[in-house]
Formats: sequence, structure tokens, C-alpha cells
Amino acid sequence: MNHPARATDVGTSHEAALHLIASGQQAIQQDRAAKAVQQCPGLTSMELARATGHDRYMLARRLPELLESGRAWRGPKKPCEVSGRSACTWWPVAPGDNYSLAV
Repeated sequence: MNHPARATDVGTSHEAALHLIASGQQAIQQDRAAKAVQQCPGLTSMELARATGHDRYMLARRLPELLESGRAWRGPKKPCEVSGRSACTWWPVAPGDNYSLAV
């Protein structure tokens, strides 16, 4: 899993990222995001936040990590019911199915 802070982020962001990993919160948040996608497939991150009560920014950070690890896939874009703007949808991935679902 990639470090959750970008190389161009300030030092405090890197410190926060290290704490997120060391405390286990990154893994916990990834599990929450994966469960949200399993319960509500095909929603945007803002729609997932509204449907589950999870923080939209937490979801927006963890969903790409799930994509990278093969636990979710980014589906086609659609108009988001929350923002009204076009946004990608998120879908669960069954173990072993992550390559056959590419859009």
C-alpha cells in the first residue's frame, strides 16, 4: 500500500500519514469504505457518505487505496445526486474477480 501522503505534501501531512498507518486507523477506514461499497454498490463517494454516515473525505481517500489493492473498482461516471456534478461510481470486487470487471 502506498504511503497516504503525497511526496509534495508538507511534513505535518507525512507525520499524520505515519500515525494513520501505525495506529491501524488506515486499515480500519479501508475496511469501513469496503463495507460501504459492498452495501451500496454503484454510488459516488459523496453518495456513499450520505448513505452510510461516513465522512466523505475519508471515503475519497480510502476508495482509491481499495482500487489499488483490488478490493474495489472504479466504475463509470454518473451525475452525483449529492453534488449534481459528474463523478465516478464505486463497486465491490469479489476475491479473484478484480481483473474481469474492468470498465
